[in-house]
Amino acid sequence: MDDMMTKRISKGLLAGVAIATAIGGLATPAFAQRDPAYAAARSAGQVGEKMDGYLGIVGASTPELQRLVNDINIKRRAVYAERAKATNATLEEYALTAGCQAILATSPGEKYQAPSGSWETRTSAPPMRDSRCP
Repeated sequence: MDDMMTKRISKGLLAGVAIATAIGGLATPAFAQRDPAYAAARSAGQVGEKMDGYLGIVGASTPELQRLVNDINIKRRAVYAERAKATNATLEEYALTAGCQAILATSPGEKYQAPSGSWETRTSAPPMRDSRCP
């Protein structure tokens, strides 16, 4: 396949995954939203949404924070794997699209990873997102 056709197929696949993500809800599992430790870490800017669809630690880590992030990311990966299979996408494609959606869904004051890899604080302006985001 030539490069142009591969890019077209990839963009179409990512768009399909984005639609599936929107229909299935954000990739962040609902149980994480109910966890008071997660909510506290998120509002304190200790964790943020990464471009790869997973939660990241912003700044210094503690064993408790690392356990929380690992637990959420293991659960996210399981959801991504299931949904990727259902949409004929790779795990990485689905996770990227989920990351795009999760970053878009951040609220002002919350942390997210910019395309440069730096941690940014969401303002009232739209967040900076990866050019591959649908």
